[in-house]
Amino acid sequence: MTSDLFDNPPNRRGSDSLKWGRYSDPDTIPLWVADMDFPSAPAILKALHQRVDHGVFGYALATDQLNAAVVHWLQQRYSWDIDPEWLVWLPGLVPALHAACQGCCEPHQEVLTFSPVYPPFLAAPATCRRPHRDIPLTRIAGRYTFDLDRLDHEITKDTRLLLLCHPHNPVGRAFERRELLALAEKCLERDLIICSDEIHCDLVLNGTAHLPFASLSAEVADRTITLMSAAKTFNIAGLNCGFAIISNPQLRQRFIQAGHGMIPHPNALGYAATQAAYQHGEPWRQQLLTYLRGNHQLLLDTLRHDLPMLTMDPVEATYLAWIDVSQLEDHSPKFFEQAGLGFSDGQPFADNSHIRLNFGCSRATLQQALEKLRLAIYGERKI
Repeated sequence: MTSDLFDNPPNRRGSDSLKWGRYSDPDTIPLWVADMDFPSAPAILKALHQRVDHGVFGYALATDQLNAAVVHWLQQRYSWDIDPEWLVWLPGLVPALHAACQGCCEPHQEVLTFSPVYPPFLAAPATCRRPHRDIPLTRIAGRYTFDLDRLDHEITKDTRLLLLCHPHNPVGRAFERRELLALAEKCLERDLIICSDEIHCDLVLNGTAHLPFASLSAEVADRTITLMSAAKTFNIAGLNCGFAIISNPQLRQRFIQAGHGMIPHPNALGYAATQAAYQHGEPWRQQLLTYLRGNHQLLLDTLRHDLPMLTMDPVEATYLAWIDVSQLEDHSPKFFEQAGLGFSDGQPFADNSHIRLNFGCSRATLQQALEKLRLAIYGERKI
């Protein structure tokens, strides 16, 4: 049943797809930008059809029913009780990174983030003309984690904001309670505001439970902006709908004010899809996670057994694999594109020794991509 849902996705080539429209060569398989090839959950499609049938598409606002759906989802999934008044609806989470930089920092105040990281984390401070520095994640026992000693060293009297990616894109970590508590303690000690992008929170693959950073304590919540969305999990990124959760009313007002006149409201279809996702999408999400785990295992096994010069950590969350390609003589984007493979290059993430591979695709597409990768490296078809 699960395979039937995801093995035969629609053909997106020649459509309006950003992902599939990037490469002119029809034989190139795009495994780059973080959207999946799967149709959204049937409940979402039904809700969208009903909203379209309404026929009027004026400016829209989040309804009480939508807010209640978010509150219920967070309570059920994460035992996190929030007040609907804490919600700030957004047309996406990238604009929220800019609003956080603008609203939380004076022009001389500094923004920190851990790298490698999703490129807008590196771009937003510069766009807002705020000083920025990135702190490399460290590896302990084969896993990326926070380098708290380096963080403590890098913080100055002008450091104000930490941009946190949790779960982490691109390294695929689902950070554990002990790691988050240690980071929170450092942030409290050094008086930092935290903007925690948790858009991949519903895509944990390793069987653990996501822990919202703001749920660690009331004191942590008081200085945290949490960013979430149904977009990645339910493959509705093109509908441009997400939200911030900010319990501190002063911080919430500064965030809203920073985006005033710049960040529009979400659209009516985004609201409808998000409500349907949180009210009726859980069965589909569970089937998706099962399928993604199968793709992840195929990728992990292939690299370990057939392509040992390429290494990756097990992906704990997201559908994005962070692959070390440094042992290849040529690991430029051009090399992979000539092989018919469209990956995300590591350079914009602040690490040019890796590529990011999106395995949110059919199993057959992933198998075809891995065969292309074998051919590119070995120069002949594997028997």
